[in-house]
Amino acid sequence: MNEKKLADVIILARGGGSLEDLWPFNEEIVAKAIYNSSLPIISAVGHETDFSISDFVADLRAPTPSAAAELAVPDIEEVKLKIQNYSTRYKLALKKKLQVMRLEYEKCMQRRAFANPLQIVNDYYVQVDKYSKILESSINDKLNISKTQAMKWISKLDALSPLKTLTRGYSIAQKQGKMVKSVKDLEKNDEFMLKLSDGQINAKVI
Repeated sequence: MNEKKLADVIILARGGGSLEDLWPFNEEIVAKAIYNSSLPIISAVGHETDFSISDFVADLRAPTPSAAAELAVPDIEEVKLKIQNYSTRYKLALKKKLQVMRLEYEKCMQRRAFANPLQIVNDYYVQVDKYSKILESSINDKLNISKTQAMKWISKLDALSPLKTLTRGYSIAQKQGKMVKSVKDLEKNDEFMLKLSDGQINAKVI
């Protein structure tokens, strides 16, 4: 099994001492070296109450060298506990997610589209049939109204027709295709035609 190696860390440490003893950690060259380091550096110079420039330039400050060692190498039991906590949280989150997805699935499957898909088709079929009957009834009503109005106009036109007048005993006199409206339109020996309800006859003025 391949084991992952922990990242390298530099611990910059020194026990307690006088200001002169700790002064090298305030030098510019040391501060620049710490700043330019490609590896993380933990500064643990002097006692907890001692401060140096290296403490502010380093990636992390530890109060003592022993505390720096603890920071550089994490407690394995603490790491195991964190991993266990993360594992438990992920399992609970996954379980909850599955429950939510199951509820959404069950809710979705209870909808009419999935429970009885043909029912929707039948409902639309009923609606189409209903609207077809309404449209057919509306068309028939309009046709009946139009038919009634047409019969009224036909009756009026028939009453005004000259042929209708002939059925009441009247006749129409025509001379050379022109209607005779007055006796002045005829002279002795003129021939003309009388149009009756059931035919026509030729006549002559005597």
